[in-house]
Amino acid sequence: METILDTIESPADLKQLDYPALEQLAREIRERLIETVSKTGGHLAANLGVVELSIALHCALDCPTDKIVWDVGHQCYAHKLLTGRRERFDTLRQLGGLCGFPSRAESEHDAFNTGHGSTSISAALGLATARDLRGGAETIVAVIGDGAIGGGMAFEALNAAGQQKTNLIVILNDNQMSISRNVGALSAYLARLRMDPHYLKAKAQFEQMMQRWPGGGAVVEMVERFKIGVKQLLVPGMLFEVLGFAYLGPIDGHDLRLTAETIEHAKTLKGPVLIHAVTKKGRGYYPAERDACRYHGIPPFDIESGEPAIASSGMAYTAVFGRTLIALAERDERIVAITAAMRDGTGLREFSERFPTRFFDAGMAEQHAVTFAAGLAAAGLRPVVAIYSTFLQRAYDQVLHDVCLQNLPVVFALDRAGVVGEDGPTHQGVFDLAYLRAMPNLTVMAPRDLTDLAAMLRTGLAMQAPVALRYPRGIGMSPPEGVPGPIAVGKGELLLDGGDVVIVALGAMVGPAFEAALSLQAEGISAAVADARFVKPMDTDLIAALASRCGTVVTVEDGVAAGGFGSAVLEALAAAGMAHVPVRCLGAPDAPVPHGARSRLLEAMGLSAEGIAAAVRAAVESSVPRGE
Repeated sequence: METILDTIESPADLKQLDYPALEQLAREIRERLIETVSKTGGHLAANLGVVELSIALHCALDCPTDKIVWDVGHQCYAHKLLTGRRERFDTLRQLGGLCGFPSRAESEHDAFNTGHGSTSISAALGLATARDLRGGAETIVAVIGDGAIGGGMAFEALNAAGQQKTNLIVILNDNQMSISRNVGALSAYLARLRMDPHYLKAKAQFEQMMQRWPGGGAVVEMVERFKIGVKQLLVPGMLFEVLGFAYLGPIDGHDLRLTAETIEHAKTLKGPVLIHAVTKKGRGYYPAERDACRYHGIPPFDIESGEPAIASSGMAYTAVFGRTLIALAERDERIVAITAAMRDGTGLREFSERFPTRFFDAGMAEQHAVTFAAGLAAAGLRPVVAIYSTFLQRAYDQVLHDVCLQNLPVVFALDRAGVVGEDGPTHQGVFDLAYLRAMPNLTVMAPRDLTDLAAMLRTGLAMQAPVALRYPRGIGMSPPEGVPGPIAVGKGELLLDGGDVVIVALGAMVGPAFEAALSLQAEGISAAVADARFVKPMDTDLIAALASRCGTVVTVEDGVAAGGFGSAVLEALAAAGMAHVPVRCLGAPDAPVPHGARSRLLEAMGLSAEGIAAAVRAAVESSVPRGE
């Protein structure tokens, strides 16, 4: 039986439907979201929360002429279903399939690529300003969540938009329960009053009339002051009005008609407008409504029970990090933990419950989190900043300027380092090695297994200097008993000896490199394997000795090869007078890493055990003098 969703090929088809049909469409979209994400994994709760908002946007706008910029972009699934990608939706987040975030390369309906928070208003303001310079008339909308709007960049953009007085619509998608008290009869009445064109017309006529009377300007000014006082008491959008925005709301973001009408009304206003829409994460699927955090990003799951389809075996790096940090914090009261809106994702939930006064969530504000940590360290505490590798990029200047230049003992725990997988280019943690190794005073290390992770965390917290500890997503080998370590700073480890070639691997690539060496032994190629452990300071003595003996070096990292670990090895050998030694650097290419299963991405980049073996084989063959 054909559903309404089956008939939607583009947003134009929505305009043929009445509101009962649109509400049925919303139910069908929710069913499709749950069905698909249960198989592919992905961001479920946020997408379930914006179904009506997505439909209302496309009813009120004329996309792709009009533009929607989704902040972060993890809530764009319904948008994709409504913009001609329904038949490919089952390929979501799969290699070669639909991206889980907006992608300009994928559709003309995706106006701007997003993946990190607080960027949408700046991008939308850029699109709106370009429209004005061109003499266009299209509507530009930024959709931003209550978490992302707290980021500093969002406030910078709000301030700029208010100053420019550019026609722009910002929709604040507010899905926090704390806002519920503002959704009631009084707020609804104020919202309707402020949207009423008769009210706006009467206000203008009153001001014109009073300006013609002697002393009328003073009366208008008095009324305005009184009105501002009342607004401050009753209207939660006063902050946005001070910034130069007309404020509409709060409205029920699940009321399709009201939301569409509010957007239509906002299009008629001059200057920037903010629509405050209250929604509920996980709406329509009880497990996600009950625990939106767990269903923010979830692996494939059983719809009936809500439980993961495949039970994980073994321990994750994130869990070992959290457990080890608690053990260390029990011994040292100076240890504090900081994250940026990722308490659960970084493994700090138990720490926050065990040490509530020593845990700080900075919100979606990585720059503040890093400088805040610098202040804590300057005052004698030992802060650990747990942030995904891809998100620490947002605080590059703070890491350099506020931590490293002052040589402050801050430990950066970079979760999700390297190739992450299905979330795609904006979330692949492949750039950290390249940008961190340029930082003065910073020690950079990467564990090959869980025991190494625990030992390195202990080592980092014992140092009187900044430390970056990067580790991958997922399950690791060799879980520790207790808290091992500390380890010698700047010292690598020879894991397998050989005479034909040395493979110098880092972190998560040590395992595949070791496996490759074992397979090469069967072919008669004697490959040594060294775990570098440290990118900075590097164990130059170990690497130079192995390079001198073996004659050929292959480096392996799960970061970009350009400027990364392999580049550091080349520089070290050149400084040691060994620039003549052939070195082949394996790593991520100088191009965006797409979305897909981590194992398939590593295979495509030649970073699987088989790919490493093939590269080592080629390196050995090319180093053999002609005629032998």
